[in-house]
Amino acid sequence: MLGIDQRELAQRSGLSLPTIQRMEASDGVVRGNVDSLMKLVDALTANGIELIGEGATSSTGGRGVRLK
Repeated sequence: MLGIDQRELAQRSGLSLPTIQRMEASDGVVRGNVDSLMKLVDALTANGIELIGEGATSSTGGRGVRLK
């Protein structure tokens, strides 16, 4: 959605490239410690990505992401 690669996301979030790669390789629920997950969420939010939680208003229902 942002047109950036893992390296750029790592820089924007203050995480290492291997951490981003491990998170992306997770099957289903993204794994990571709370601090790393919050840095990732904060970076995505700061760059215009809105995370849609379960039960939130969404055109197709369920969880997901969208541009703000």
